[in-house]
Amino acid sequence: MSSAPFSPADVLTHIDLPGVKLYKRGKVREVFDLGPNLLIVATDRISAFDVIMADGIPGKGQVLTALSQHWFDSLKDIVPNHSLGTEVDRFPIELQPHRAVLAGRSMLCVKTEAQPVECVVRGYLVGSGWKEYQKTGAVCGLPLPSGLDQASRLPQPIFTPSTKAETGHDQNISREQMATLVGKELTDKLEAVSLELYRRASAYALERGIIVADTKFEFGVKDGKVMLIDEALTPDSSRFWPRQGWRPGANPPSLDKQFLRDWLETTGWNKEGTPPRLPREVIQGTTERYAEILAILTRTPSPSA
Repeated sequence: MSSAPFSPADVLTHIDLPGVKLYKRGKVREVFDLGPNLLIVATDRISAFDVIMADGIPGKGQVLTALSQHWFDSLKDIVPNHSLGTEVDRFPIELQPHRAVLAGRSMLCVKTEAQPVECVVRGYLVGSGWKEYQKTGAVCGLPLPSGLDQASRLPQPIFTPSTKAETGHDQNISREQMATLVGKELTDKLEAVSLELYRRASAYALERGIIVADTKFEFGVKDGKVMLIDEALTPDSSRFWPRQGWRPGANPPSLDKQFLRDWLETTGWNKEGTPPRLPREVIQGTTERYAEILAILTRTPSPSA
């Protein structure tokens, strides 16, 4: 694995912009209010099991911003997105005094009405889906064929929404429960768009030797139109597996947050209280994986990929 181009000196886990109105702080992003628009700044915070770690990941904010913008650009024919660009030179004048902090980790965005659900698409049986399948033969209430193994490819991608919690744990919900939150028509639309985004992105990634096992999307509505918002297909929101390391029956190595989750599972932490501090090797390993997946997914594939 190649070494990451970041050092601990790059870590920013809390960002304030004096003179710019704070809209909200998320688990990873600081969001600032610019009237009709928002400024979204990706910090180097990392969360696992919906809990923010005390230690940041060097360069993580830059990776999330660059990869999200890459997908926003390449998938915008499927659904419009909220990004107005990441070039700080083109940001409003009131942001220019903060350009050193914002460079590489910020995105100017259209303000939308964010929907209170996460649109999860699963193409492989892993994580909480695998645990549920072992108990019930289904994932989020959707029956699956018998005899599947961990990391098996599903017959077709499935849509499994969840609630979106700013604090605490997200909860899987049924399609019917989602419809009570956002309406049946919007549920149908978000399901269709999410599945198409996943199919397109999965095919693209596979050309570069990467399996997108699952991912989640978030959407907003602006003037009656659905828009893709927040982030898209990053190692925070997706499971990325090198194709050569995948086989059904085992949890494959990954280029995403799973490396951190796997380490946390060995610590005895209850996933509710204060999390353990991250050792240097876990920080470095996570940094390397994030940098590597960015490089792979934004390059032109080789003929042998």
